Order: sequence, then structure tokens, then C-alpha cells
Amino acid sequence: MKDLVIAGRKFASRLFVGTGKYPSPDILRSSLKASGTELVTVALRRVSLTEPDPTMAAIDFDTYLVMPNTSGARDADEALRLARLARAASGLDWIKLEVTPDPVYLLPDPAETLKAAEVLVKEGFTVLPYIHADPTLARRLEDIGCAAIMPLGSPIGSARGIKTEEFLRIIIEQACVPVVVDAGLGLPSHAAQAIELGADAVLVNTAIAVAADPVLMAEAFRLAVEAAVKGMAAGPIEQQARAAASSPLTGFLE
Repeated sequence: MKDLVIAGRKFASRLFVGTGKYPSPDILRSSLKASGTELVTVALRRVSLTEPDPTMAAIDFDTYLVMPNTSGARDADEALRLARLARAASGLDWIKLEVTPDPVYLLPDPAETLKAAEVLVKEGFTVLPYIHADPTLARRLEDIGCAAIMPLGSPIGSARGIKTEEFLRIIIEQACVPVVVDAGLGLPSHAAQAIELGADAVLVNTAIAVAADPVLMAEAFRLAVEAAVKGMAAGPIEQQARAAASSPLTGFLE
């Protein structure tokens, strides 16, 4: 696989990790280390970038690229306000753009996401929008300057895995920027599947944070992603409609 580069920054790890829902800051700290991640997201509504905060204290800013997200924003105006507050308070200009007006299913609003993305890109943010697995919207967001696209595998926190495979394949085929599958990944095998589909990276939060052993689960996701990356680099064989013998069918001993 080609190197993962987003907005000129190279990443060795293709596993990005969220920081919500962990039982304690110490478990968060240990889980991030076990995951091998280089990029973590923080929800602006859950943490303070200016006041002492236990979640932020658990994150080593020298080790990880911290990307605030606009989780909880119900429209473009709220997302813009959150992004601007984050940059003013911390200088962080990478932003995971989330606009989710539906409180039940937390599905992203395509129109408001596109509206906010256009403004944030013009203001110099590095924008990674969370979207439905919508190839048309993905192309439009890429065209306006988003640094990567983050389509969902299934609804946030559902742990249902990849239910949007056909549309993810189209997005991956057409994209000229990295594609990060985000939301709904519940098992390490789901993350591996995303990489095997051709995604450049995955983002996982709930599946790690609420596991019985978050640190062990973080390691499991790391190993799954690494295995999938190596498997794709090795050149997997193509699927066949018929069986193909792995041993010769002639020349048996008599």
C-alpha cells in the first residue's frame, strides 16, 4: 500500500483513536499507547482546551496529533463555532467535522456538512468530514479541499461493522484523498475488512473504550490493522468462482 499522507503529514499507523467513554484517564493513556496510534480525536463538548481536564492530561501532545471534533453540532453554524473556539484556544487547526442533528441515530447531515466544510477550508483548517457513505458527497467535499474523507461503516457506536461496503468501494475507487472509515466498527476484524476494501485508515472509539479490557482491545485493533495492511501489501490472490487445487492432481504415487 502507498504511504498514508494527509495534508502533507505522514502516518505510520493507520489506526486513529477517539478518546470518549474510557473508564479513567489512566486506561485512556494506556489504550492509546497499546493502539500504536498517531492521531487522536477529542470531542469539544466533552473536554476543555483551556482549563485543566483529565482527558486532555492523559494525551501526550508530543506523541499524538490531536484533532478536535465537532461532535454534537446540529448544524453548520454550531460546527463552525466549535472549530473556531478550538483553534483560538489551542492553535489546533485539524478538525474532524461532524454535523449530526438526529439525536437518535447520529447520522450526519450532508448539506450542513458541506456548508461548514466550505467555510472551514477557506479559513485554513485541515478538514476531515464525517459523512454517510455517499460517493457524490465525498467527491464534492474533496473538490472543495477537504484533506480526507471519513465515511461511516454503520451508525456511530453501533458495533455493527461495515454495512456500506458497496458505497465504500465506490468512494475508495474515486477518491484522490485518503479515505478513513469511521463509525460502527465493533471488532478488530471490522477494521481489517475496511483496510482490505482499500480504505487508507480507520477511526475507532467506542469499541475500544467500552470493552471489558480497553487496553487489550486497543492492541487487538492495532494488530488487525497491521495484519490487513501487510496482507494487502503482499498481493492477495483474486477470488475465484470455482475451486482451484492447491496440490497437483496428477503424478500420484502408486
